[in-house]
Amino acid sequence: MLVKRNLHDQPLPPLAMEGTQGVSMRILVGRSDGAPNFALRQFSVAAGGHTPHHSHNYEHEVVVIGGAGTVTYGEERFPLTEGDVLLVQPNVMHQFQADRGSDLKFLCLVPVSFDCGKTTPGS
Repeated sequence: MLVKRNLHDQPLPPLAMEGTQGVSMRILVGRSDGAPNFALRQFSVAAGGHTPHHSHNYEHEVVVIGGAGTVTYGEERFPLTEGDVLLVQPNVMHQFQADRGSDLKFLCLVPVSFDCGKTTPGS
């Protein structure tokens, strides 16, 4: 069965996770859709906000779809703009931050077995 939805039609609830500030997340495709390997999530980080500074034991891929900000990756910081694509390697500390004047929006692909925020649909 094909799963098709428009990301603009899905709710974008705040993410209740320690270390976040101004972060919302929706799962676009996930385990409840029957995805066997990966979950596709969309994040929105409000101007001046950030995700937690964290690491995990799996890779994830990120595509910036709007706004501007920075990613802290290990000990380095890199600017982010729309169209940037990243591979975040396992066990590397990282954090996404939105610029003060811009919301940062990105898609993130992770293993479907990872539970992040448990939002719907597709959680």
